[in-house]
Amino acid sequence: MPSAAPRRRLHSVLGLLLLLVTASACSGGPAPAPGPPATPSPGAPAAESPYWVDPGSRAARQVAAWEAAGRNSDAQVLRRIADRPTALWGPGGDPGPAIRRAGAAARAAGRTLLLAAHNIPYRDCGGPRPGGAANAGAYRDWIGAFADGIGATRAVVILEPGALAHTVDGCTRAEQHAERYRLLYEAVDRLKRNRNTKVYLDAGDPASVENPADLATPLAKAGLEHADGFAVNVSGFQPDAAARAYGARISERTGNSHFVIDTGRNGAGPPPGDGAPSRCNPPGRALGTPPTDRTADPLVDAYLWIKPPGESDGPCHGGPPPGTWWPDQALGLARRATE
Repeated sequence: MPSAAPRRRLHSVLGLLLLLVTASACSGGPAPAPGPPATPSPGAPAAESPYWVDPGSRAARQVAAWEAAGRNSDAQVLRRIADRPTALWGPGGDPGPAIRRAGAAARAAGRTLLLAAHNIPYRDCGGPRPGGAANAGAYRDWIGAFADGIGATRAVVILEPGALAHTVDGCTRAEQHAERYRLLYEAVDRLKRNRNTKVYLDAGDPASVENPADLATPLAKAGLEHADGFAVNVSGFQPDAAARAYGARISERTGNSHFVIDTGRNGAGPPPGDGAPSRCNPPGRALGTPPTDRTADPLVDAYLWIKPPGESDGPCHGGPPPGTWWPDQALGLARRATE
C-alpha cells in the first residue's frame, strides 16, 4: 500500500488532470489551433547580412498597404524585398538629413548602412537635361554633406554608378573626363576620412563595357588605391558568374582589388536582346542572391542590392519615371526569386 506522501502526490496529479478536462469541456470544444508565427520585427536583417534594413522603405510600406487591403499572399511574397537591405541613394539636394536619420537607426540596430552616391555632374551623359550636380563646386559641397551625414556610422558607399563606365563607352565627352576623375578622387578621399566608411567605385558591367581592362586606368585616376575596391553590375542583370568573371578581369589589372556585386535583379540573368532598351525594365527578371558579406570568395567582398528592386528604370516597358516605386515590377521580381 502506498505511503501517505505518494498518495498525496497521486491525488494532486489526478486533480490537475480533472481540472484540465473540465476546462476543455466548458470551452465548448477543443483548444484553438496555434496562431501563425509572429511577424518578424520591421527592419530585422536577413540571415547572414550585416546591413541595416529600412523599416520605412517603399517595399515595407507596400507590404503594410497590401496587408491592410487583404492582399496577404502578395504581401508575404513582397517581404522578400521588404525584409532585406537595399541601398539608400543620397538625395540630390541636401543628402545630409536622410543619411543622418538612416545612420541613427543603423547604429541603434548595430548594423552597417548601405549607401549609393549618384550626383556627379553630367551623370546622364550630358544630354539636353543632364542630371547630377550643376558643376564641380556644387558636387564638392554635395559629397561633403553626404560624408558629414555618415559621420562615425559604419557604412558602405557605392560611389557614382555609371560614372567611370561612361568615360569608356563614349557616353561622357572626352573634355569632361579629367574633371570627373578629379572629382571622384576627391570624393574617395573625403569619404575615407570617416573612419568607419568603406568606399567602392562603380566599374560598370559586362553589358556596358566590352573590355573590362579598359577600366583599369580610369579607376586608378579616380582613386581606387585609396578606396576599398570597386562595384560591378549596379542596376544590371548579369548573373553572378558573369559579373564575377568581369570583376576578376578588372582586379587583375588593378593589383587584385576586391569588389562587390549588385545581385538585386540578376536572378534570371540578362534579358534577351541587346542595347539600352533591353536593359530598361525588362520583363521576366528575378531577385538574385540575397545581400551578404559571406561570399566564400577571396575577391568578392559582398553581394549587395544596390539598385533597390522594384524601382523603375524609366518610362519603358510600361514603367513610370526613373526611380519611381513600381509595385507590379517588385512583385514579379519577388515571385520569380528562388532564394
